[in-house]
Amino acid sequence: QVQLVESGGGLVQAGGSLRLSCAASGRIFSTYGMGWFRQAPGKEREFVGIIWWSDGSTNLADSVKGRFTISGDNAKSTVYLQMNSLKPEDTAVYYCAVRTAVPSYGLLREGLYGSWGQGTQVTVSS
Repeated sequence: QVQLVESGGGLVQAGGSLRLSCAASGRIFSTYGMGWFRQAPGKEREFVGIIWWSDGSTNLADSVKGRFTISGDNAKSTVYLQMNSLKPEDTAVYYCAVRTAVPSYGLLREGLYGSWGQGTQVTVSS
């Protein structure tokens, strides 16, 4: 079992930055990475990015490339989502989830992830 707790959300003006944290505990060694998703009001949850445990590489959705980065701190068992140049359309509840399927299955499907956190609200004002 893996437990995840997100933090760091809040209200920020367009162009600003936020750093989200996802603190993990439990049997995280049996997973492949940590993904970030977001869900805006009235929309489906969408993939934001992932960091892979094997080599620390990341994959990011096209909508956030060049603005968001993902990093990890093994000592703290925490993954970070650094969000820069925020836009109003980034407003959403952000979730982290462990990757439970091998990379070859792709990136986007929620079924490839598990142990979802409770989410943290990010609101970007124009």
